[in-house]
Amino acid sequence: MYFISTRGNERVTGAEAIVQGLAKDGGLFVPETFPAVTQEEFRAMAEMNYPDRAAFIIGKYLDELGGDFLKEACAAAYSSFEGADPAPLVRIDEGLYILELFHGPTCAFKDMALTLLPHLLKKSCSLTGVKEDGLILTATSGDTGKAALEGFKDVAGTKVAVFYPDEGVSKMQRLQMCTQDGDNVFVAGVRGNFDDCQRAVKKMFASESFNAELKEKGVRLSSANSINFGRLVPQIAYYFSAYLDLVSSDQIEAGAAVDFAVPTGNFGDILAGWYAKKMGLPVRKLVCASNRNRVLAEFFAKGVYDAKRPFYRTMSPSMDILVSSNLERLLFEVSGRNAALTAERMKELAEKGCYEVTAAEHRALEEDFFAAFASEDDTVEAMYEIFEEYGYPMDTHTGVAMHAANFFREKRDEKDTTPIVVLSTANPYKFPQDVLYALSGNDVKDSFKGVKRLNLLTAMKPPKCLLELRYKPVRFKQTLPADEKKMCAEIVRFAGGEIAPVPPESKK
Repeated sequence: MYFISTRGNERVTGAEAIVQGLAKDGGLFVPETFPAVTQEEFRAMAEMNYPDRAAFIIGKYLDELGGDFLKEACAAAYSSFEGADPAPLVRIDEGLYILELFHGPTCAFKDMALTLLPHLLKKSCSLTGVKEDGLILTATSGDTGKAALEGFKDVAGTKVAVFYPDEGVSKMQRLQMCTQDGDNVFVAGVRGNFDDCQRAVKKMFASESFNAELKEKGVRLSSANSINFGRLVPQIAYYFSAYLDLVSSDQIEAGAAVDFAVPTGNFGDILAGWYAKKMGLPVRKLVCASNRNRVLAEFFAKGVYDAKRPFYRTMSPSMDILVSSNLERLLFEVSGRNAALTAERMKELAEKGCYEVTAAEHRALEEDFFAAFASEDDTVEAMYEIFEEYGYPMDTHTGVAMHAANFFREKRDEKDTTPIVVLSTANPYKFPQDVLYALSGNDVKDSFKGVKRLNLLTAMKPPKCLLELRYKPVRFKQTLPADEKKMCAEIVRFAGGEIAPVPPESKK
């Protein structure tokens, strides 16, 4: 399959799309066509385990990588997950389910793709004849960074650099990144928000002079953000797997419609669900759940994307985003694949902070999406009620999605019993203080005290990888201004081997 840029000036193979990450014209790569899953294939997938289901779906897009390779890669990637099923579906109540996507090595849904991406990238480099070392450059709102660092640490021929908002991640997220093992990793905080990090990284990808400097050092850029289609495509698989689990457990009949509620920041996770629908999965509505930074909720309500607004730090920090990069892919589709119009809108967003879609495009969006947002109080209430009634603890991002799901169910016809699956994107222990507060009203200042008390309250076992953070030395303490020139300079130094993490004394 070939891929084209949302801004119209490039057509590449799947392997080339993965190696490049971002199109040379600044656009995002999308599949030239959407492959269909036949009823026969659907029945065959029902008998597969999760790695084989993922390999099958990914192979629909990345066929040039080979089916045998994809099976082996998926089996290797998901072998690092806890439990027999990397993405188990949990029944909460009649018609209400939670898809747990946090059983990977970093306890967040980003593991579903980023444990696999190193395999896809290595194979793609081989197919495209790329000889330079790859430098995985990533902006993160908390979870992508750790998952990328963990996935690519000590991978031969690869370096990985992560920028995160210095005051915009939880303590656990910060410790996960700044204590990262590996000789090929670099982490720095940015004195700004995620949008500042993402904006700077995109400029780095687009800078010819910066890329030329890296080339002189035998390095080329690639991305682990969901702007890279190799990050996005594995996420399509768990929508299919969740649906198949509903069918196999006799919760629904094959062909019945299902709704999905997704906590949404950069729009990659929910876009994967829309891609699944385009492939033939019986998805009725995708509930786009926003936190207090409700730019997406208002976009779907009004058809106007307006990033000129106050930025709020919330208890769901991975969603504290005002510029959702993957929305560009959806805009390209609803515009009738009008690349010129998409490019114009992205220019308006960069220069004016806003753009507007047509009435026809807005109606098309409303066909597939329902949007809602949760205040901090709404999030706490949703988390508390689910725990109080069902004994199920959720993280804060899942709490946002649960509130949106409940709001959606209240708005629909009372006779409508369509099941809804809420995507749970992180282990509650990644945000122990906020989760503890939501479930008990107990406010603690120390994250690890929060872990201990949350364990006593819920009896849910804390992940070993998070408990170990308390005593791991912090290797990365650097913070930088939100200035792409200074960020570029540090990356050039890192690429040339001029800087390396120096571990401080271990914590006592």
